[in-house]
Amino acid sequence: MTELDNIDRAILRLIAQDSSLSLNDIADKVGLTATPCWKRIKRMEESGIIRARIAVLDADKLGLPVSVFVSVETADHSGEWLARFAQTVATTPEIVGAWRMSGDVDYLLHVIVPDIAAYDAFYRKLIAAVPLRNVSSRFAMERMKEGPLPI
Repeated sequence: MTELDNIDRAILRLIAQDSSLSLNDIADKVGLTATPCWKRIKRMEESGIIRARIAVLDADKLGLPVSVFVSVETADHSGEWLARFAQTVATTPEIVGAWRMSGDVDYLLHVIVPDIAAYDAFYRKLIAAVPLRNVSSRFAMERMKEGPLPI
């Protein structure tokens, strides 16, 4: 793990809240000039701490209001099955997040679609792609919080 000081953490908080901030704005807010600030950001990018700078889009305004959390259980834990499942996850645009879990659920998928019919089409595509023991879907009613990492 890369050591981070208070200035690094301040830079990360600023970028996580607004990735469109200019280098000069970030430097001013953390009390540095542009060059040392840029070097810190570059170091954190090269070490993988900063993986990407992205915009958070409003799914509702883009016609994608249905957010579903899909629990997946499998009876097959072979390397071949996992590779096939990982490929399916990677190439399915409706899946915006995926985690391998401990406990009674093997995988948790976050799926975003425009409506129930689109979810049904996604579901049919998923179960045709890889053999699964159980798929359970939970439809989100309200997004209560979405935010940056607590650094």
